[in-house]
Amino acid sequence: MVILAFGLVYVFWGSTYLGIDIAVQTIPPALMCALRFSVAGVVMLAVCAATGRKIFYPPLHIARAAFVGLLLLMGGNLTLSYAELAVPSGLAALIVAITPLWFLVLDSLLLGDHHISGRGKAGLALGILGLFILFWPQLQAGGLGRRELLASLSLLGGSFSWALGSVLSKRWQAGMDVFSATGWQVTAAGLGNFVFALFAGDLKHATWSARSLAAVAYLIVCGSWIGYTAYIWLLKHVPTSKVSTYAYVNPVVAVFLGWLILHERVDRFILAGSTVVVLSVILVTSATVKKKEALEELPAVEATGD
Repeated sequence: MVILAFGLVYVFWGSTYLGIDIAVQTIPPALMCALRFSVAGVVMLAVCAATGRKIFYPPLHIARAAFVGLLLLMGGNLTLSYAELAVPSGLAALIVAITPLWFLVLDSLLLGDHHISGRGKAGLALGILGLFILFWPQLQAGGLGRRELLASLSLLGGSFSWALGSVLSKRWQAGMDVFSATGWQVTAAGLGNFVFALFAGDLKHATWSARSLAAVAYLIVCGSWIGYTAYIWLLKHVPTSKVSTYAYVNPVVAVFLGWLILHERVDRFILAGSTVVVLSVILVTSATVKKKEALEELPAVEATGD
């Protein structure tokens, strides 16, 4: 199940870069995210209810799930959607790749229950090196203007928001069914994005083309229902430092999908960078992650998540 969940996150989230790029060409980012997450979240909760899963919890539990959803899918995903209007997707992926470093810091400060080995840290560093190789020709081609610089800086904040939401999800989701919690997170993000879209006047600027709507539908099914649910499930069963390897693999998947679907060129930098990224994932996922002794004092129900 862990291998399957990693595969779903790696492949489907790698493809969402292409989906977001197509969708925001005619649908403003906030409105696009509002449609995507509202539909996905409501259907998730409906399916949970229909299959007998508990969906109603104490207000504190639902509020925590909603807060996590806003951090992940507004602070992280909405920021990425806006940034892709100004920054090439390859450069955006490179900036977002610092997310695993945020994971290491926040995992230690907020959870305080894991020590990643030197091998794992070397794998994280190797992943960043691989992404520099992967996108070096694009970075060398030209500098960033003011708009591109602001978008790049926003991605730094977005990646921190994503990492914080992920770590808090791991800390707070005890006591809630993982799929119901995911449904509440996505629904809250949909509502938050709708409010943002209304204030931004997105409804007046949207063009409902069949191509963009198809991209939104793909993002709902493959990005939210499949990829995001697998991601939240992994956070419950695998240390966050290992889950964060998706940030290295997704850009590689995005590059090869661009070659396959849009016939984009694949050169020696892409091949070399992809190889280094895959090696980094092998190092991180095979590294030993040790629990602190203090965790032994926690109740068993809190320690079983990892």
